[in-house]
Amino acid sequence: MFLRFFETLRAAGVPVSLREHLAFLEGMAAGLATYDVEAFYYLARTALVKDERHIDRFDRAFATAFEGLEQVSLQQVLEAMDLPADWLEKQAEKHLTPEERAEIEALGGFDKLMETLRQRLSEQQGRHQGGSKWIGTAGTSPFGAYGYNPEGVRIGQHESRHKRAVKVWDKREFRNLDDGVELGTRNIKVALKRLRAWARDGAAEELDLDGTIRSTAKAGYLDVKTRPERRNAVKVLLFLDVGGSMDPHVKVVEELFSAARAEFRTLEHFYFHNCLYEGVWRDNRRRWNAVTPTREVLNTYGPDYRCIFVGDASMSPYEIAYPGGANEHWNEEAGQVWLARAREQWASNLWINPMPRAHWRHTHSIRMIQEIFEDRMVPMTLEGLTEGMKLLTR
Repeated sequence: MFLRFFETLRAAGVPVSLREHLAFLEGMAAGLATYDVEAFYYLARTALVKDERHIDRFDRAFATAFEGLEQVSLQQVLEAMDLPADWLEKQAEKHLTPEERAEIEALGGFDKLMETLRQRLSEQQGRHQGGSKWIGTAGTSPFGAYGYNPEGVRIGQHESRHKRAVKVWDKREFRNLDDGVELGTRNIKVALKRLRAWARDGAAEELDLDGTIRSTAKAGYLDVKTRPERRNAVKVLLFLDVGGSMDPHVKVVEELFSAARAEFRTLEHFYFHNCLYEGVWRDNRRRWNAVTPTREVLNTYGPDYRCIFVGDASMSPYEIAYPGGANEHWNEEAGQVWLARAREQWASNLWINPMPRAHWRHTHSIRMIQEIFEDRMVPMTLEGLTEGMKLLTR
């Protein structure tokens, strides 16, 4: 069965290796997930998934390979009469009321307790409706289906009624982390985390675990040590294209901006339209009366900044290549001249395009921007942003 699971994962695009599969089997052999479906799921995910981008694929493969795993028939329970005594003891503690346990203990202690638990499984051969003792339906017994018990074991029930035994792999909380889909704020943050340069500053706020252990061992008593908290020291300069053909991409660009705000402590942003020219602005409501000269931006922010342009690069080629080509004003210098200056000032640069990569070759202006940026253009997907963050670290 586990070999089929391994093959299903590979077929679903989860890059699981034989070594990881063997580690999973070792965990099962060690009893890390015995008789516990949820523990089995998390053991498998921990051993077999090494990148959060593949968690959703894993969940789908798990559901395919182990469909029906959560549903256990009465016959299967009866066939499992050789369960270890220690496990039965834990189940008895979990499923029998204190009154029942006290009564059984008075009759003969643990052996009688185990015997009663086994008898409850073996004596009932048919369907039981209602009640609080037998394995049945619509009751409050800890065993059975279609009833209510907050610690119940579901047997033969095809769906959850009280949401107490939800299959965790069907929830698919990481479904938007697949590296081929468009982004939301959460998975944009996942991608941006690749761009980090840690530094320590400020007051001592973070526990220094290694230092605490060393100091405690030396002193002979608990000696807690702290150190300045680490922060992401990367500086980012963000240029965002707005208006026109970018209108359909407003939502995803807003999500990118929100994620970048949360991830980078030092983030400066400016807006432009279609291509970079002699002026940019910070507030779109004041784009005509509060313009910042681009040359001032070039002189203000040093070469240690990472420069990111976000835009669909879809415009008339004249807007890039010729003076006067801008569609909203007369530009004395071509857009490609300003882009070249920006790339010269900030050598670590990138262009993020919300258009799917497959469409790029059909638009002349996108190919022109790609040439100007020497192919440092990536799509706005998790895979694309991950690639882009790697480019910015070179």
